[in-house]
Amino acid sequence: MYKVLFVCTGNICRSPTAEGVFRHRIESAGLSDRIATDSIGTGSWHVGDPPDPRAVAAAEARGYDLTPLRGRQLRHDDFTDFDLLLAMDKGHYEHLVDRCPPDNLSRIRLFLELVPETGRTIVPDPYFGDMSDYELSLDLIETGTRAWLDHLRTKIA
Repeated sequence: MYKVLFVCTGNICRSPTAEGVFRHRIESAGLSDRIATDSIGTGSWHVGDPPDPRAVAAAEARGYDLTPLRGRQLRHDDFTDFDLLLAMDKGHYEHLVDRCPPDNLSRIRLFLELVPETGRTIVPDPYFGDMSDYELSLDLIETGTRAWLDHLRTKIA
């Protein structure tokens, strides 16, 4: 089982959205028995909380269900339990690198690195914005998860 972890700040907006979209894509591709996914926050503010209602609404409008997800914080075991840790922005990337055992550093990547055509290197945090910010994040997350799933198909083949 190949395991993918999505990482953002509080685990209520970007990373649970990525988890929900990626899980949907995995199920649609018939790969649920080969790829698993989860999401975490770098901070503890929202441990146990559901995703932000705006993230839930934006995702639901496109057919993704985030309601079962709950926030959790990064644990040291995540660096060995997951094959790929995808950071939503450079701050998350640096947070992961600073805490990661040296022999697992290659597991940490920026979420949008496979989709340079977006013209972005990070998924912007929609938390202090409005629904258009959640829509933009979801657009980028859909594009990124599609690329990562295509990339992982070759790894698990």
